[in-house]
Amino acid sequence: MQKTGGSVGAFIAEVTPVVRRRDAETLTALLQEISGREPELWGTIIGFGSCHYRYPTGNEGDMPVLGFAPRKGASTLYLDSTDRHSDALAKLGPHTVGAGCLYIKDLDKVDLDVLRPILEDVLAWTEAGGDDYARITVID
Repeated sequence: MQKTGGSVGAFIAEVTPVVRRRDAETLTALLQEISGREPELWGTIIGFGSCHYRYPTGNEGDMPVLGFAPRKGASTLYLDSTDRHSDALAKLGPHTVGAGCLYIKDLDKVDLDVLRPILEDVLAWTEAGGDDYARITVID
């Protein structure tokens, strides 16, 4: 994955439906505050900072330190693992999960006081270098 440049504001202005655009604005501000990094486009992902990952299999690449994608069906937040956050996710409000993705259809219906520590923990895990499953080096 690579940074693709472009205006994050212009990208968000084109997001549909309106609820996803509103959520993208809120998530951009929240992740910028948590990460202390400026938002950048990685294709259709809004990312904050960048890091390099390597799996024991040898697969490796670059990705944002924190990131999300405002998809038509839901906002997708990229986590280290949904299993690590299962207790907090149980208190979050309406959402679904994939292996490392958190899907939220309406940010107004979830508890941001529960979401924030999850994202802070993902940031701390990433900045600490990941774990035996994924070794991570923060670039910026």
